Amino acid sequence: MKTPIQAAVDEVMKSRYSCRAYLPTEVPRSVIEDILAIASRAPSGTNIQPWKVWVLTGESKARLSERVIAAFDDPEEAATHAESYPYYPRKWISPYIERRRKVGLGLYELLGIQKGDAERMHKQHARNFQFFDAPVGLIFTVDTVMEQGSWLDYGMFVQNVMLAAKARGLDTCPQAAFVQFHRIIREEVGLPENETVVCGMSLGFGNPDAPENALRTERAPLTEWVQFKD
Repeated sequence: MKTPIQAAVDEVMKSRYSCRAYLPTEVPRSVIEDILAIASRAPSGTNIQPWKVWVLTGESKARLSERVIAAFDDPEEAATHAESYPYYPRKWISPYIERRRKVGLGLYELLGIQKGDAERMHKQHARNFQFFDAPVGLIFTVDTVMEQGSWLDYGMFVQNVMLAAKARGLDTCPQAAFVQFHRIIREEVGLPENETVVCGMSLGFGNPDAPENALRTERAPLTEWVQFKD
């Protein structure tokens, strides 16, 4: 039997999902600050706390979206933008490629996008750069002097942000898509030269009527990835 606290924490983790459509409802600054403050309780090696967050709303978010989408829509321009670090593997192998394909096919099916419809796939991917119409866009950065351990710590912080948001009735979507356009982000946001873009994130109230928000991903059973040794 779970305690009330266990049940509540489990429910927050189970109910979190990558939200790809938002209501225009504003998120008060005090709520954003509260989420980030509690998320900063994430552990980090010797408490160095390597995370930095840029909160974009209103015109600042709109300007960034406009510039990134313009670059993304121009094949020649897009080709000049490379990731600041490799998020995904250069070579996909099983079982990861099958999991990736399943998510993509599931999303496109909900949206009525047929296999091979490159134009609609492109438009759907571009919605990343609109933060899926969320009222708040977050850009996460890390000092370039930090090594792999700090990036591991960063993952725990980003997870805390998403769980803290969900506990307050808000939805999120972490977005590695922004990494390709880090130069535009640097110019628009004014990032110091010593900071690397880790990812973006949409934050707001999810639209329950949007078909894409019906997507729920599965998790592999423990038997596939856990071994107990006595």
